[in-house]
This record gives sequence, C-alpha cells and structure tokens, in this order.
Amino acid sequence: MKLRKLAHLIFAAAAVAGAAGYAAFSLSPWPRALLIRRDYDRSGAAVAAAMERHAPSGVSAVRDLVYDAAGGAAALDVYFPTGLHEGQGLPTVVWLHGGGWLAGDKRDVAGYLKLIAASGFVAVAVNYSLAPGAIYPTPVRQTFAALAFLTREAGRLHVDPRRLVLAGDSAGAQIAAQAAEIAMDPSYGRKVGVASTIGRDQLRGALLFCGVYDLALFDLGGPEGKIRRAYLRAYSGAMDFLNDPAFSTVSVARYLTPNFPPAFVSAGNSDPLREHSIALVDRLRGKGVAVDTLFYPADYAPPLQHEYQFDLDLDASKQALGRALQFLKKVTAAQDPAGRSE
Repeated sequence: MKLRKLAHLIFAAAAVAGAAGYAAFSLSPWPRALLIRRDYDRSGAAVAAAMERHAPSGVSAVRDLVYDAAGGAAALDVYFPTGLHEGQGLPTVVWLHGGGWLAGDKRDVAGYLKLIAASGFVAVAVNYSLAPGAIYPTPVRQTFAALAFLTREAGRLHVDPRRLVLAGDSAGAQIAAQAAEIAMDPSYGRKVGVASTIGRDQLRGALLFCGVYDLALFDLGGPEGKIRRAYLRAYSGAMDFLNDPAFSTVSVARYLTPNFPPAFVSAGNSDPLREHSIALVDRLRGKGVAVDTLFYPADYAPPLQHEYQFDLDLDASKQALGRALQFLKKVTAAQDPAGRSE
C-alpha cells in the first residue's frame, strides 16, 4: 500500500514537472532561445576557428570598445592594416553578425574581417543585445549608436566617416539592410522608431549575405518552422508576432526606396533563406538601385549552405570574398569635388 502511494506521488510530481516544463516552453521564449543559442555558439566557434586559419598577418585590432553608455552588449572590435599613420582614414565596413537575433558574437566574424581589413579597409565587428533579453528594434538602434561612435572616434580608429558600408550575415544582414534604408529614408526610420545618426552622403553601400528580408517568405510549418517561430517570437517579444503591427517593419523588403545604397547580395544555392535574397534583389532593381549579386545554379556542387561565405576552404566562398572586395572598392572609391571617382 505504501509503495502504491509512493508511486502515485512520484507520478503526480512527474506530471507537475512535465506540465511546468511544457508551460515554460510554451509561455516563455527563454528556454528554447537558450537551447538555440547554445547550439549556435558551438557551431559559431568552430566556424570562427576555421576562418582564423585564413586570417592574414599585418592586421591590427582594437577590441571591446564600448560604443553606447546605455549598456547591453554594446561593444565593437576594429580591424585595420598595420602601419597606418596617425589620422589616416580608410573606407570602413561595419559588420553585424548573424545568429537569428538571439545568438552569435562579434568574435565569430573576426577572421573574415581581418581579410577585409588586409585589403585596405577598416572593418568593424559590432555586438548588439540579443533576444529575448532585448527585443526589436534594439539592435537597429544600437547599430546607429555604433555608427555615431565611429564617426566621433574616426581619427584614432582610422575610420573615414565619409565612406561607410553596412554589412552583415543572416540576421545581421537583415539588421544592416534595415539600417541602410533608415539612413537613406527617415520616414522608414519613423515607422521603425529609430533615427539615423549618419548623413546619406556617408553611406556608400550595403554588403548582404544570406539574410532575412520579408516575413511573408518564411515557411513556418514543420520542424524547421518551429525553430524559425522561436527566433521570431524571441526577437519580436510577441506571441502573435505575425499580426504585431510594430514588428511588421522588420520586413525591410516591403519598405525599400530608390534611395537605398548600392548593394551586394549573395546566398548559397542550398540555403533555405535563398528566396529572401533573390526577392530582395528583384525589389531593389525594381526601384532602380544598383545591385551586384552572386548566386550559384541549383545543381552547383558541393551544395552551398546557409552562411556558405565563411567556409573559406570552398572555391565558391573564395570567389564570394573576391567579389565582395571588388564591390567594396568600387563603392568606396574616393571622389573628386565634382563627385567623380578618382
């Protein structure tokens, strides 16, 4: 009898624990977000280590500069060619890392930015506050805080604030695209609730890899759809994020104007988000924006997955880096007083 009573108690406790666990996953974005973050951070560290093998010498760095006294994860790293003289400014690429808005770190892209810096640029890796601790549009607002900081500290960091390019991968590409449109179209900024801290003439281009640009293109069904819902719920801060008017502005592709800066857009042929990049290019070209692209045919082998550009052992990724550098050099070329490239 005592054993039967004990078994009932154990079963009841297990049922309560199970119900509590289910409620935690259903009612709070935190448990699933932390699991995703753990897995992403493991894979991100492996990718970063692999890229570091390709990192060149002759690049200096200033790390962990706090760009926003308001706090959060508001720090950035700056990479530039060694040997610059005091006050020498170079065109500057400001990179937002990926991670579904709830994972990732500026260290993940260090090796890639060293390669960009070695080609004659300042390359800046920006950390932003992650969801669900910080929700939309916090990372967009922090991007402009970082741009303001880089403009103020341009001299000591070798930044040319007249030649800025916003760049990013995956969720970072989405943030970069939003910031680029806000910088060129204040009316979109008012819809998002974020004001630009740079002038239109400072932003020369946008470099966008494997991004998310329109929620309508997301397949939210099946196992993969559940994971995407977890990302979006965490970033939006809303259970019903698809019907949240404030979150709708995250779909930057719907708000593009002809003022959007020249762009380079790429995604792998097996990237589940490839459709986002193709649709973005179509809309940009429809607005008359100059766009350079790199897409591989469907039968290209080996298949190029999400974030393919970081696997620098692949020929396609080496080509992507070369094309990205060509684009950067073209859009940041110095201009004479009449506006012609020198």
